[in-house]
Amino acid sequence: MKTGIHPVSRPVVFRDRAAGFELLTHSTADTHDTVVREDGVTYPVVDVDISSASHPFYTGTSRVLDTEGRVERFERRYGRTAGVRR
Repeated sequence: MKTGIHPVSRPVVFRDRAAGFELLTHSTADTHDTVVREDGVTYPVVDVDISSASHPFYTGTSRVLDTEGRVERFERRYGRTAGVRR
């Protein structure tokens, strides 16, 4: 590997404020904020909007869309197109 062309990988905390979830991992993400963890060490922190702790798919709170009802509502509103059969 060439020296001086690769970004520095260091421990970084990714924090999901909505869920109160923190993940310590290695990253090259540049940040100016820091956080002190339970172990007493100060780490750079990246605040994220959504993570596996708050994403509806992973938490099981996702909704199933009624696609057939949507099609029926569309057809009632705008009518069927001539020549198109289901």
